[in-house]
Amino acid sequence: MPELAIDVRGLRKSYGSLEAVKGIDLHVNKGEVFSLLGPNGAGKTSTVEILEGHRPRTAGDVSVLGHDPGKGERAFKSRIGIVLQETGVERFLTVAEAIDRFRGFYPSPRPLDEIIEVVGLQEKRNERVRKLSGGQQRRLDVAIGLAGDPELLFLDEPTTGFDPSARRNAWEMIMNLKDLGKTVFLTTHYMDEAQQLADRVAIIVDGRIVAEGPPGQLVGAEVTSTRIEFRVPPDTQIPPEIAGSATRSGDELVFQSADPLPLLHAITGWSMETDVAIEGLTVAQPSLEDVYLKLTAPKDDA
Repeated sequence: MPELAIDVRGLRKSYGSLEAVKGIDLHVNKGEVFSLLGPNGAGKTSTVEILEGHRPRTAGDVSVLGHDPGKGERAFKSRIGIVLQETGVERFLTVAEAIDRFRGFYPSPRPLDEIIEVVGLQEKRNERVRKLSGGQQRRLDVAIGLAGDPELLFLDEPTTGFDPSARRNAWEMIMNLKDLGKTVFLTTHYMDEAQQLADRVAIIVDGRIVAEGPPGQLVGAEVTSTRIEFRVPPDTQIPPEIAGSATRSGDELVFQSADPLPLLHAITGWSMETDVAIEGLTVAQPSLEDVYLKLTAPKDDA
C-alpha cells in the first residue's frame, strides 16, 4: 500500500447551525498530485484550510504527514508549503532576494539555485518582482512555497487568469514538482487542468465527497456517451433513422451515443450518397468536465 501524506476520516466542519463539511473521508498518497474539485460553497475551502492547520475542525480525524494540523506544531509547518492565490512579496526585491528571505524562515531550506531552476526563473533571477509578468509572479509564488523544501505543497488556483501559453508552462512546473517527489494538493476550477495533472481527484458537493479516483476512471464510470455535432444546409431533410436520435436547433444537430461508430457510419454514408455537405463535424469523448457538470448540477436540472 502507498504511504499516505494525508488521511482524513469523518471530517466535519460547522459554522453555527451551518454544516459546511459533512463527514468526508479522503486520502492522498505521498508523491502524487491530488486535486480537490467543487463549486463555490461546497466545503472545499474549509477542508483545505483544516488540512493546512489554518482552521479548526468540528469533528473527525485528520493526519497530514503524520501530524494533527490542528495542533499547529512547528515541525508540521516546516514540512508543508502553501501557495495562495496571491502572495505578498516586496515588489522592489529581486527574485533571488525574495526567495532567499523566505528560505531564512526554515531550518533546512532547499538550495536557492535549485528552487529557481524548478520554477523556471533562471533568466529572471536578478529581476525586480515588480517587473515580472503575471505568469512569472505566479512562478515566484510557487518558489516561495518551496523555500523550506516541503514534502507537501498546497496549490490554490495556480493558473487563474493565465493565457494558454502561461498555463502550459505552469503545468510543466507542477510536473517538475512531482518529479522531485513532492506531494501536491491542487485546487482548481479548470477541469482540463485537473485531468492533465492529477493522479487522482475528489469532487465535493454540498459538504460531501460524491466521487473520487483517477480522472480517467471517473470519466468511464460516470459518463458513457460520446457527443457528435454537425451542421447541414438550411431546409435539409434528415432521414428519420438519423434525425430520430438527435437534438436539433436550426441547422445544427447534436447526438449523444454510447456506441458512436455505427452512428458516424450512417451519418457520413448518408452525406456521401445524397451529396449533402455536413459542416463542423466534431466527435467529443467524455471528459472530466462532463463528470463534474453531471455531479454538481442542481438535482432538478434536467
